[in-house]
Amino acid sequence: MVSRLRPVQDSCQRPASSGSRSSASTTSCSGPRGSKQIAARSQSPTVASEVSAPDEAEVFSSTSVGAKALDTDPPPPLRKHSDLWFDDGSVICRAEDTLFKVHMSQLARHSLFFRDMFSLPQPELRSAEAESNLTLPLEDKIPLIVLHDTAEDVGNLFTALYDGPNFGNNDQDDFRIASGILRLSTKYIVDSLRAKAITHLNMAWPSTLKAWDTREDFARTYEADPASSGGHLYPHPIAVINLAREVNAPSLLPAAFYDLSRYSFAHIFEPAEDDPADHPLSLPPSNLSIADMQRLCLGKEASQHAITSLIAAMGSSQYVRHAQLSHHSHSRKISSSGICVSAAACRKDFSELVDLATQHYLFDRERGCYDPLYVAEELGQLKSAEFSECKACAKSLEAWAAREREKMWKSIPLWFRLEYSADSSPKLR
Repeated sequence: MVSRLRPVQDSCQRPASSGSRSSASTTSCSGPRGSKQIAARSQSPTVASEVSAPDEAEVFSSTSVGAKALDTDPPPPLRKHSDLWFDDGSVICRAEDTLFKVHMSQLARHSLFFRDMFSLPQPELRSAEAESNLTLPLEDKIPLIVLHDTAEDVGNLFTALYDGPNFGNNDQDDFRIASGILRLSTKYIVDSLRAKAITHLNMAWPSTLKAWDTREDFARTYEADPASSGGHLYPHPIAVINLAREVNAPSLLPAAFYDLSRYSFAHIFEPAEDDPADHPLSLPPSNLSIADMQRLCLGKEASQHAITSLIAAMGSSQYVRHAQLSHHSHSRKISSSGICVSAAACRKDFSELVDLATQHYLFDRERGCYDPLYVAEELGQLKSAEFSECKACAKSLEAWAAREREKMWKSIPLWFRLEYSADSSPKLR
């Protein structure tokens, strides 16, 4: 788990020039909280020696040092980022084939990782071209950092550092941006930006039932819109689970596991794209770990037991007895008070509803059969059609369903074997 050493600020004006700073030969720094240690180049940024800043041309050449004689494929050209290239920048960061000219002061202000990196004593200079495989026109001497991240993620991170994060509606495109920011803000120890990214993702993968209901209402509205073509608003829950594991964000896990469990295994792993009626998930971007696959299976089994128990409990008199009189009347009267005026008739209605729910959710496996929260909500709303003559039992059924939904929500981390810490927040095993 990434520890928290100190808070950092999040937004600021674009600073003036930080001035040139001499840098040294290649130095790799380890991940979060370990920037004083030397680590593998494949995982950490590489600080190359002083490098000549590119001229105003948009495309640069790249040379491959020590390339094989038979390798005739030219390396991809290097390009300046269209927005994140400041003339007064004091450091160049390279990610894939994209160059970013930014300010040391800006990176150090927000990121403890970069702050410690820039404070390291630098060894004797070596050839910048040899270290970076670049052939660049001479202009002025500034350090070069090679980042082993995608150019898109680095661009989104730097934009958030300069302008503040600008998250969207948690749809699939927004998730690609937010997840990249979360991943790199964790890696480079930008604590406040990491917290904002997690808070944003928690809107779609919440920790409260009220927030979950809001999320579901939003998703239903989106998916009912003809412009959406019946597609899913939110990203694949497997992507969310794997992201939470990667960046140690356990607050995302219960909702993501529950969302995934609402689909059959066939829809999860063999989606039928030609069957729009079922709105199947797209193919997962990656697989679950074996441990998380076990959690999914156990959680799906527990959720199915919850539906069965819920339907059986609906017909039990213990949930409606407090709204009934002690005498039994077989005549039905309209009740506007909090007392049932026809206990025997209402018990019969509850029994019929149990039979209907059993047929619909357990035998016919209709819509919502894998979603106990949805089933409980539907059962609680049957009052509007079936119990309009007995307001007392209608309100009793609605209140009972609401209580059952709260119990289910609190049980989700237990269903999926997600541990609890002392502050009652789920944590990773």
